[in-house]
Order: sequence, then structure tokens, then C-alpha cells
Amino acid sequence: MLHGNSVRILAGRGRAVRAAPSQPYPIPHLTSPSFPPHHPLLSSLSPSLLNRLNVPLTPCTVKKFSNGEINVKISESIREEDVFIIQSGCSDANDNLMELLILISACKGASARRITAVIPCFPYARMDKKDKSRAPITAKLVANMLAVAGCDHVITMDLHASQIQGFFDFPVDNLYSEPLMISYIKRKIPGWKNSIIVSPDAGGAKRATAIADKLGVDFALIHRQRVNNSANSPEKVDVLVGDVRDKVAILVDDMIDTGHTLSVAANSLKEHGAKNVFAIISHGLLSEAKMNVIQELPIEELVLVTLDVAPTIAESIRRTHNGESISLLFGDWADGAAGF
Repeated sequence: MLHGNSVRILAGRGRAVRAAPSQPYPIPHLTSPSFPPHHPLLSSLSPSLLNRLNVPLTPCTVKKFSNGEINVKISESIREEDVFIIQSGCSDANDNLMELLILISACKGASARRITAVIPCFPYARMDKKDKSRAPITAKLVANMLAVAGCDHVITMDLHASQIQGFFDFPVDNLYSEPLMISYIKRKIPGWKNSIIVSPDAGGAKRATAIADKLGVDFALIHRQRVNNSANSPEKVDVLVGDVRDKVAILVDDMIDTGHTLSVAANSLKEHGAKNVFAIISHGLLSEAKMNVIQELPIEELVLVTLDVAPTIAESIRRTHNGESISLLFGDWADGAAGF
């Protein structure tokens, strides 16, 4: 139940105008090469979210002029309302980000009481540090742009790096898909008690170890290094921690874009004797992925967790509006409450 001031839900064009993909999750080998290259959550998020909150979508028109400029029109008054704007930063990330900024600015000018940006996939999250000379920290720039536009609060999911929250001077709630992953593993993956959770790179080690600890199984880390330290050199892959031989290997990562990391990791696990390989991914961007290559990988299933996060996001919106704790969504009970 929502209390206090009214809640308004707005959404840009990037959130729910396309049909849902033809495959249900999980997606065994991504059986259709025509899988749409956008965040799969957004094709069905808004209707499910609105039904759970029992709140209608506020009429909002987002269109482009012939020169590419974006025009926004909010058709109802939002004065002194608690506004939540749903927009993701996946395909057409630049347009989606600009739409979000303009919507925030329009709401600010319309005297909204509080403006919360609900961004399931945070744009430019991979550019979170200066890893080489003259490299931009674009995630920080996006945080500054949201603040200047007038945003008061951000709800996002599975940030590529948790330190991105420190780029903001206002509250950021980073939701986790970990309970959904654990629930799926227990319910859908046969022989999971003889499994090993694998991080395809060092950056995802913390996420993978947390899941492994809660499941009571082993953990493995795939380390990638280039021969001769050349950017054009082929990658040499070694499983440095953990023995995957004769075990069910479960790859866990925060996003899949080109599919290259998944390909390298899956082939490596098979070479090291893994019995079966499953992949569980938070954000399925798939913007440049070659579907025929992914279909031929030695994996049983590729699972996109964010196909079923509407209940989590809806509950976080309700708790934010009512001033309740969001951390309770990820307590010990969440493992049993989450389900596919």
C-alpha cells in the first residue's frame, strides 16, 4: 500500500514499446538469432510493475524532431507528487540517457516534490575508473548530469561496480539479483549441490563468492591475460582458483554485451573438465553479440535474471515512497521468497 503524497510513474521510449522476446527465460542456447538487442526486462517491466503498485502510468509523450532533438510533454499535473521515472541505459544508451535527463528537468520545472530515476541498467557503468592515461570516468559524469537535471534519488540494479554509488551526492539504492540467482540455481539446475560458482573475471569475484557461500559450494575464478601484454594478442585463459573437473560449472556475471567473455569462459571450463556449464547473467544487453556463436557454445542454458525483477523494483518503489527499509528485500528470507 502506498501512503502520503500520490505516486506518479513516468517512462521514456526506451522502457516498454517492444514486444517481449519469443523465448521464455531461461534461454537455452538463445535458440533464436533474432533475439532483440535491448534490455529484456523493459519489454514487460512497466505493465507488471504498475499492476503490483496499482498505479497508472502518467501520460507522457517523448518524440524527436527531424534533427534528432528530443521533445518531452507530460500530460498531467505532477505538482507536489512523488515521481518515479523508469528508463534504462542499454541499447541507444545516449538517446535513453538524454530522454531521462529531459524528463527529470521537466518534472523539476513542474514542481514535483521528489524525483526518483529508476534505471535498471545504469549507463556507462563500465567506465567507473581511470584504468589508463587520459581515460574518462564517464559513470561519474552521468552522476553529475543526473544531479544537475534535478534528480533526488536513483534506484538501479546490479551496478557494474559498487563504488559508483559514491559518485552521487544523493541517495542511490543498488538492488541485487543475487536472491533470484540463488533461487533459480536451487530450483532449476540439476545437481547444483555438486556445482561450482565461477566468475569469468576478477571484477565479479565478490559477487560469485557471495553466491557460492550461500549455496555452500565451491568457487572458481577465471583469470584472463594477454600474451605479450598487447591489446591485439589472443587471450590466454587459466582457471586459477577452484577445480571444475566433473562438476556443474555455473558462470555468474553482471552483463553480457558482445558475448566474448562468455565464449572464452565457457570454452575454458569445458577444457578443464566441467561436466555441464550454465550461465546466469544480470543484464542481457546483447548489443553486438553474434547469436550463432553463442548458440554453439558448450552451455546448457543462458539465463537472464532481469527478466523477472519487476516484483523487486515495484517493492523498492513502494518502500521508497513509504519511507521503509529497502535492505529488508535482501535479508535471509529473500532467498526463499524469490522465485521463478
